[in-house]
Amino acid sequence: MVETALAAAGARGTEVVAILDEVSSAHVRWARNAFTTNGIADDRRLTVVALGAGRPPGVATVSGALTGEAVTAIVAAADAARGRGDEPEPPPPVTTDEGDGWARPPAAPAAGGLPTFAARLAASFRSAAAASHSLHGYAEQRTRTTYVASSAGLRRRHEESSALLDHTVRSTDGTASTWTGTTARELSQLDLDAAYDGARRRLGWWRRRVALPTGEYEVLLTPSCVADLMLRLYKAADARATLDGRTVFAADGGGTRAGERLAPAPLTLHSDPRKPGLECAPFTVARGTGAASVYDNGLPLTRTGWIDRGVLSTLVGGRQVAAGGVPAAPEIGNLVLSAEGGGVGTLDELVARTARGLLVTSLWYLREVDPRSLLLTGLTRDGVYLVEDGEVRAATNPFRFNASPLDVLARVREAGRTEPTLPREHDESTPRTAMPPLRVAGFAMSAVSDAV
Repeated sequence: MVETALAAAGARGTEVVAILDEVSSAHVRWARNAFTTNGIADDRRLTVVALGAGRPPGVATVSGALTGEAVTAIVAAADAARGRGDEPEPPPPVTTDEGDGWARPPAAPAAGGLPTFAARLAASFRSAAAASHSLHGYAEQRTRTTYVASSAGLRRRHEESSALLDHTVRSTDGTASTWTGTTARELSQLDLDAAYDGARRRLGWWRRRVALPTGEYEVLLTPSCVADLMLRLYKAADARATLDGRTVFAADGGGTRAGERLAPAPLTLHSDPRKPGLECAPFTVARGTGAASVYDNGLPLTRTGWIDRGVLSTLVGGRQVAAGGVPAAPEIGNLVLSAEGGGVGTLDELVARTARGLLVTSLWYLREVDPRSLLLTGLTRDGVYLVEDGEVRAATNPFRFNASPLDVLARVREAGRTEPTLPREHDESTPRTAMPPLRVAGFAMSAVSDAV
């Protein structure tokens, strides 16, 4: 399809980048210890970016069963979508030719592991029903093969596989609830037993409940909570917006805060397309949305540090932004936060060292209040627990909070061992993450919530 698009563009005398995504997914949903839906879907999406002639790029996308006529039409649509203004001189096109891998067919369909996973899940239903628990959730297996080609000679292909488990366990009377999220490459690698055992343990903490007021607390954040916050930080670290003074990373008087210490703790935030277990495309794929520049399609990606031992080192931006005085560092599809030396143990070990604090297990409905300070508001959900003298004493009420991810980093007192995790607020475009549990001082809980 991409070669057909390039030929159609050549006939029009138009320079293009063509991106073909072959996506196969299988999913299952459940509620109250019973399956509700499942499905298998295959999707083919062709994105054409028209470039050149000193005009802004035009983008058109089509999905489904593609014919030659449809491809020709989408090339014409991309050409017609180009802007009328002048476009600054773009960087030179990327012309990497991947070689033999280019001609390989798409990855195998994703449905293979679904029956076995469903059988394991059915066994969990029976265990949960016997314990007066109710299971709700969603799991999926997804494979994606991406082909990127251009009129300038670029040919790149990438294949990846991912699976996720989004799992809520409630008491059958609906008064207690816990959530856990995990990721892996394959459904077969998702540990349902461990997920349920962890949830059952947390449900046990609901036997005693205490009401707590608003205020500042020392909190222990699970890796999932940390992922939700760090992904907001990553999204805000846009170099172009920063140079325009529109992000928290803009320096007073112009420029960026690169080189400034953001966290007293030696925390490092980085992305690496070859990180084992979190592999993602090792080259830029820009479909015309998001921070990535369409001129960088095919640009090779390597490990990039965003925060180095607590110091802001790099912002996210392509080669066009580099002309503004910041290094080119395109967006990468994963994100890892780690502590120097590998961290100080597991979440349970952090709990055991806590004199008094709150264990927050998941965040929900995060919304941006002020982009200039990256202030967020959100809710805790499905389990906040009072920790005293190294033990979880009781479940407590959920809270609304207001916090900036940068302020959270500045208040970190301990970081545990980094592990793959699933942010609570995730979708198809969410980068893969690995995060540690964090001990954070002075976390402001601004209101008590009526939710569970």
